[in-house]
Amino acid sequence: MWRSIKTDLAMEARELAQEQSRHEIPGVRVDNVEPAEDIRISRVEVFSEEGREIIGKPIGNYITLEVPGIRDRDPEYEEQVKQHLANEIRRLVHLRDDSVILIVGLGNWNITPDAVGPKVVDKVLVTRHIFEFVPDQVDDRMRRVCAVAPGVLGITGIETGEIVKGIVDKIRPDVVIAIDALASRKTDRIGSTIQIADTGINPGSGIGNKRMGLTRESLGVPTLAVGIPTVVYAQTIGRDALSMLIREFSEKTEPSSEFYQMLQSMDEKHMNQLVGEVLTQGLGDLVVTPKEVDMLIDDVAGIIADGISLAIHKGLSMEDVSRYLH
Repeated sequence: MWRSIKTDLAMEARELAQEQSRHEIPGVRVDNVEPAEDIRISRVEVFSEEGREIIGKPIGNYITLEVPGIRDRDPEYEEQVKQHLANEIRRLVHLRDDSVILIVGLGNWNITPDAVGPKVVDKVLVTRHIFEFVPDQVDDRMRRVCAVAPGVLGITGIETGEIVKGIVDKIRPDVVIAIDALASRKTDRIGSTIQIADTGINPGSGIGNKRMGLTRESLGVPTLAVGIPTVVYAQTIGRDALSMLIREFSEKTEPSSEFYQMLQSMDEKHMNQLVGEVLTQGLGDLVVTPKEVDMLIDDVAGIIADGISLAIHKGLSMEDVSRYLH
């Protein structure tokens, strides 16, 4: 069963801020940069209770890397994305030389669009065992990194949060980095945005599940969430198509006509209701993913894993990471 997908919280925070960007939002800072061609980074910081109430997100930092060029599989572009991802992670994670980092790959490895987390665990550079068993082989630039893919409740019968909490209590990491697949609200975000939040993550929240979250409050250590959209709701596609159709008809219809007035009366709530009646009859919520999802998941998992490795080790280059892994 698919139970780990959450909605794209970083994008939501950014868009909520943009919608109100005509005036300054109390308790919210927004910073947008374009560090390279076809790479855009948005940083939203909610720093007060007033900002939290206005934007509807917990106090914390929400970072979105818009990287549409990932789909082209250009190695040079991917290297840039890894470096920028590493830089943004370093902004949010403060480590000592002897820090222990726990990487948690959320998701169901049996379902390809939900397998980003487990695949990142397969590709990330783990080192804690080297420090313990062959300390003379340790590179001075390494930190103690361990990783786990705890599966999902439908496979293990145990809440993911309970598994991770048990591991945290045993190994006492300084930070947890959780990777998950996201359910996007827009089709063009699939495989093209990497989102980071230092407010943690709630497995399954994107499909309506109320589950134990992986947060600083629940785990007792700082918890960073990293995710990438891999699916979109069919209802979202239907609503976007209907919205486009209404816009096209409105442009070709006399404003004084009854038909025009009817089109203008179709608000988002009404469109969602109409599309929902068509798509959910006997089927429940439908999600859609690209046909090349296998290739997409492998590519983005490698990018995220390398970005994390660059961020948490001290001065390792991409060549160093590749050498240790292969």
